[in-house]
Amino acid sequence: MDFSKMLEQAQEMQKKMADAKESLKNISVEGESGGGGVKVILNGNGEMISIQIDPKILAEEKSVIEDLIVAATNNAKKNVESKTQEEMSKLTGGLQLPAGFKLPF
Repeated sequence: MDFSKMLEQAQEMQKKMADAKESLKNISVEGESGGGGVKVILNGNGEMISIQIDPKILAEEKSVIEDLIVAATNNAKKNVESKTQEEMSKLTGGLQLPAGFKLPF
C-alpha cells in the first residue's frame, strides 16, 4: 500500500469533515414539547436560534413552562444529533464506523 496515497486520502477526508462541520451551522432543527406549545430551533452545532412559546402556555405555572422549555430543547438536541449523523453518513459514504465512534472528531 502506498503511504503517500493513504496520507492524501486522510487529508482529503479531514477537509471534507471540516467543510461538513461548517455547513452544519446552516441547518436548523426543531424540537417541541407541550403538544407544540413550546418550540425550540437549534442549528447543527446545537446553538439555539429561537424559541417560540404559544401564549396559551404562558398561563401555566412558571415551573411547568421551565419544564416544557427543557423538554423542547432536549428534543431539538436529539434531532440535531440525528441530523448530524445523517449528514456525516453522507460524507463517509455509509462507511460503518465502530460503536461509540462519533463524527466529527
